[in-house]
Amino acid sequence: MILIKKSVLHLSRSSKGFEDAQVLSNAVSKYSTDQGEMARAGDTIWRPQPYIMNSFDGMDQSTNFKDKTQLSVPATISKSKSVPWIMDAKEMRDAFQEKKLGDGAKQKLASDINVAIMDIAANQSSLVVPVATAASGFSDVADADTIMNTQGVNMYDRYLALSSGDYNAMAQDLANREFLAGKKSLTAYEKAYVGNIAGFTTLKLDYANRIAAAGGGSRTITTANGSVNAFIPKAVTTSPTTGERLNKDNRFQTVTVSATTGVVAGDCFTIANLYAVHHITKQSTGALKTFRVVSVASGTTMVITPPMITAQVTPTEAEIQYQNCTLVTASAISAIVWLNIKAAAINPFWQKEALEILPARYAVPTDAGASVLRGSTDNGIEIVWTKQYDINTMKTKYRLDTLFGVVNKAPEMSGILLFGQV
Repeated sequence: MILIKKSVLHLSRSSKGFEDAQVLSNAVSKYSTDQGEMARAGDTIWRPQPYIMNSFDGMDQSTNFKDKTQLSVPATISKSKSVPWIMDAKEMRDAFQEKKLGDGAKQKLASDINVAIMDIAANQSSLVVPVATAASGFSDVADADTIMNTQGVNMYDRYLALSSGDYNAMAQDLANREFLAGKKSLTAYEKAYVGNIAGFTTLKLDYANRIAAAGGGSRTITTANGSVNAFIPKAVTTSPTTGERLNKDNRFQTVTVSATTGVVAGDCFTIANLYAVHHITKQSTGALKTFRVVSVASGTTMVITPPMITAQVTPTEAEIQYQNCTLVTASAISAIVWLNIKAAAINPFWQKEALEILPARYAVPTDAGASVLRGSTDNGIEIVWTKQYDINTMKTKYRLDTLFGVVNKAPEMSGILLFGQV
């Protein structure tokens, strides 16, 4: 049944399963776009990152009026998911089967959206919290809270998605705590429920991405001040061939290392003497900055996130604005230390504004011979249900479709929690 309201087809109770399954899309921010403009722009829009401003002492600020750099990231509507099937006239005598097939299609599309969000959170998040032991409870999540706090990530709207095994281990810890005797510990015991812990809303995954043990071995990277690996943020770049000014994506950096043999996308590492700083105060956190490998470019180069912005050698205003690490001891060569020592489930955590979903829609004609129904969830994710009868074969084609995009706007506001890293 489709409920019609203000000439818009909304999801009825028969589509409730699709909406209920949108657990992860409700835990990320949403950006609605004009579909006509997106079509003309090739389905890519540049989304601004937050400004980070500098302050100065004194009344006289004559020399401090400088241009500020507004960074942005590309967000693309690139996820096109469809579930097609056929029913013949005999099968359609059982209306219950049509409904069950539709429910299964909606469940699969909901899963596709959740997986898309998990993939980008698991693969591009740069904050890494390796825990030596198995998941045990509050202290594990508190480590994720600490790395976010010390680097200046907003303390609200934080989420942690745990694999079923790690989630249940934390629930066991809560259930065993006598001082929590009451509703929360009882719920943890009866329903394996964790709820809010250490500032995070926890979510249980019935699937989770996994990370393999790092196989890169002993590797080094050039970190001396002014080296080829220094990164300078820029809002735009100029094409060397056309002279055209183009937006620049500053989330990633190509770095030169001693070798990339055995290194794969997803690997996590720190660099000796390179410490994280608070993004606003620029004070050192006292902890090494964590990085992720995004891709391997060659035998000696790889793409990482975030870039290394130390702002320590005649820095530009943009470097001062967006400094994210500091090199305590200037050395020509620094050791890379891998953090994913053992294979493990990836438990992503993030601040809501870091991850963004871009709902989109297909302009399916309603006068071209096919029956078209549209449904949209409360958070704007739309599904299109179309069906068409073939008189020659007495078969009806069905398909459910959804179109959307997902972007990690701020890899330094999202991370991964890894257990069993001994």
